[in-house]
Amino acid sequence: MSTIYNLMEVCESLRLQNQLCFPLYLCSKEIINRYAPYLKPLDLTYTQYVVMMYLWEHQKTNIHDLGKKLLLDTNTLTPLLQKLEKKGYVERKKSDKDGREIIVVLTEKGYRLQEQAAVIPDKMRDCVNLTPEEAEILYKLLYKVLFNLEGGKNVNN
Repeated sequence: MSTIYNLMEVCESLRLQNQLCFPLYLCSKEIINRYAPYLKPLDLTYTQYVVMMYLWEHQKTNIHDLGKKLLLDTNTLTPLLQKLEKKGYVERKKSDKDGREIIVVLTEKGYRLQEQAAVIPDKMRDCVNLTPEEAEILYKLLYKVLFNLEGGKNVNN
């Protein structure tokens, strides 16, 4: 029995309560769950919503740049974009410059969806219940972690 007890002393670093990743995981999971009732009327999943936010800002992009910005691989993006295209929110077109490159373009219907989505950030701010100062600190810390994990690549641009 003492061997098991000694092992637990040695593995203090493995206690769940000592992990930074665990509260990050739980927060991410809970926040995404809180988005669901706001995204359901828009017929969007959280990941689709993130793609749409990028497109509302840029109107069009190629799949490579979209995946790089959102840290999503092609195997995730392709079915996601197919679903958005079936809903009429985006169109995928071959690039005029390089036929191998796929350009994703926001449609008029996809653009209009932005009006309905505009209330979501305020609703989410209310449920997170942080002061503006706390939110800014958390934002900066999370992007610092991402920057470090990405090997010094600026993931915020």
